Order: sequence, then structure tokens, then C-alpha cells
Amino acid sequence: MSDVLFTNVRIFDGGGEAPFNGDVLVQGNRISRVVRSAYGARQPPVHGAHVIDGRGAFLMPGMVEAHTHFSWNDQPSLDAIQRMPPEEHILWCAEVAKRYLDMGWTSCVGAAAAKPRLDVVIRNAIADGTIIGPRYLAAGQEITVPGGLGDSTQPHLPQSEFAFGAVVSGAEEMRRCVRMMAKYGVDSVKINLSGESITGMSSEMSQFTAEEIRVCVEEAKSWGKRVAAHARSTWSIKQCVAHGIEVIYHASFTDSEALDMLEAHKTEHFIAPGLAWLINTCHHASEWGLTKEVTERMGYHRELEAAVESMRAMRKRGIRILPGGDYGFAWTPHGTNAKDLEYFVKYVGMSNMEALLSATAWGGPMMRMGKVLGYIREGYLADILLVDGDPLADITVLQDKSRILAVMKDGEFHRAPPMQDARQPALPRQTRWAA
Repeated sequence: MSDVLFTNVRIFDGGGEAPFNGDVLVQGNRISRVVRSAYGARQPPVHGAHVIDGRGAFLMPGMVEAHTHFSWNDQPSLDAIQRMPPEEHILWCAEVAKRYLDMGWTSCVGAAAAKPRLDVVIRNAIADGTIIGPRYLAAGQEITVPGGLGDSTQPHLPQSEFAFGAVVSGAEEMRRCVRMMAKYGVDSVKINLSGESITGMSSEMSQFTAEEIRVCVEEAKSWGKRVAAHARSTWSIKQCVAHGIEVIYHASFTDSEALDMLEAHKTEHFIAPGLAWLINTCHHASEWGLTKEVTERMGYHRELEAAVESMRAMRKRGIRILPGGDYGFAWTPHGTNAKDLEYFVKYVGMSNMEALLSATAWGGPMMRMGKVLGYIREGYLADILLVDGDPLADITVLQDKSRILAVMKDGEFHRAPPMQDARQPALPRQTRWAA
């Protein structure tokens, strides 16, 4: 691992202030120096460091995706996702992990896996260098009840072999399920506290008893595991706050009581609304039979309106909203995740600055690495992007892989900056790799 000095870059450090011109020195896997300097100013040489003249390119922290399903295989149904044979499925996950890093997502939070150990195996393989991917927190299967969201079994087939989710009934089955997930080595457990209209169960329905929820949280925390919830309904959101479920996915339907509860505990929860799923299901899924008429009958257009209203209210109350749009379905393919930032600006009313912070500074605590991740600051881990363009002026540049000139994770380049040629206007002079 060689030291790297980025010079003549516009630095967005994650602190919420305007970018500044300067230099950033990476030594080992840490940022060791951040210096403000006039554009073109020469800094003292650093012995043995590779020097990258950014020529005014935008330098920012690597992004964090808060609602990741590596094992969702860009198919149109839960059955099509779950029925992929395990050998092909693990290869798919490995390829998708690389795709995320290619697009500048240097950290990801697993939100559920299609099979019990897919996330754990991928996390471990990334960590030991067997495969390429972002920092990753692994989830298990979604926990559901018989007939609930994720119970895709047929009466004539063995449930254990053909279940999309982990199906439990009663407190003791819940306790056993969470213990098995802890045995597998997950970082978090996810409970499906509400329905999902596309499966035939309304998003406003909720299945679990309070006792089952209590046991899930109690058991997970006793094993040192985080708890997340699929929670679209108002009741399920309130249950998340009441039981201390840290990560709340969707949170579409709120009332004043739910918003008050979230605001009172806003430092204890993260919201990842999954707007991409709602927007694309409503407007871009006709090819798969989900026409406007169909999705209106399902209730998704109404839910999208409710979710936008809820997210706008949460933003005003200072509740943390993070990117992660349930990517991995046919109409929300992996690799398009930066659309979330555009949606935050267009639908939620965030500024480009807020949207960028949601994917960087706020991602550190989401990864449980708040003191070392999400900023371009001395002592922080060197997860860094070099971008051709200014996301603060046009947030959509992060959707274009060709505009992400370099991706560094943990002090090493996953994609190094391109050498100068006529097709690289962002680096008009020869990039210097001199010692």
C-alpha cells in the first residue's frame, strides 16, 4: 500500500460547508493530512508518495448505502429471487458487490438476504480479500410470520427449503430464529413488521404481536446484534420506536404521534425510505405487468404520496433519512442507487448538500463507524471518491460511472484515476504518479 497525495482538488469534507481547494495525503489506510491551499500552489513533496494532480476535480468521502440487498437478482418477484440456486446466487452477490464499489458506494448496510448465510459469506469474503466489494454489514433472512411478507412457501413443499423469509410463530420460535441468525454470524436481524402490497398484503397491515417483537429485540441485543424493520405502516413505526429498533426501512405512513416519537428519539434511529421502489413501481414497471392501473389498485400511488409527505415532515424535524431504495428488482436494478440522492432533492426537498451528507457523514454512524468514516478529515479511514463535476451543483453526476474518476477504499484504489488522453477532460494534464 503506497502513500497517495491528491493535489489541486476541491474538497468536500462531509462537514456541511462549501468545498475548498486543497491537498489530501493518504498514508496507509488513513487520511493523514488535509491542507487548504490556493489552486496550483505547490506543496512540499512527500517522500515515496504517488502524486495525483486532480486539476480541480471534486474530492469527497465514499458513499454509504443504507438499504442493500446484494442477493436481490434484478428479477420481478420474490420467488424469482429466492429460487436462484445457491451456487449461482453467491456468484451473483459477488458480482453485485463489485458493482456497488464501482459506483462509489464504499460501505453498505445489508437489509436482508434471500438465503440464510449469503450476506455473511459475502461480508467475510470482502473482508479477507477473496472478492472485491464495499465495507459490508451482513443481514440474515427477513423474519416473518405464517402468511406474512416473506412467507412465499407452498403448502405441498418443505417450508425450510423454499422460504424467502424466516417464518416464525410465537415468542419461542422467534427466540430460536434470532439465536440461529446470531450463530450464522449476522450483524443485524430484520423483522417484517408490515406488509407489502405487491405480495397481496397491504403495506398498512401489521402481523406480529408486541410480545414477538419484544423477544426479537431482546434476544438480538443480548447477542450484540442490531435490529432493523420493514415498517411501512404507522403502527409498525411506533413499534420500532417503542422497542428501540434502530433501523427503520420505509416509514411511509405516519401520523403526528409517530412523528413526535421519532423526533424525540431522532439520535437513536435511521430512516431509509426506499423511495426508488415506490417511484419506479408506480411509474416505470409496466414492462413487468405493473401498469399504472395495477399499481393504483395496489395502493402504491397513495403510498408514494404518503411517503413523500412523511419524509418531508421528518426532514423538517431533523430525523436522519439515508439513501437505499430497495435496489435489486427488475425496475430498480443494482448500480442505479445514486438515483436516491436525486429523489431526495426532487421529492423530499433536500438541498444537494443535504443529499450528499445523507450518503457520507450520516453514513458513518449507520455503519457504526461514526468516528472514523464519512469525512475527509485527518485520522479518518481513506474511503475517497474523485469526481468529474460538482454534485453540489448537479447531484446526478454521481449516477454516471464515467464521472467517478477514482474510487479508493481503505487507502487502496479500487479504480485509480485515468491517465491523460483526449477523452479525459477532467484531467487535462498528465496525472503525475511520481515519487
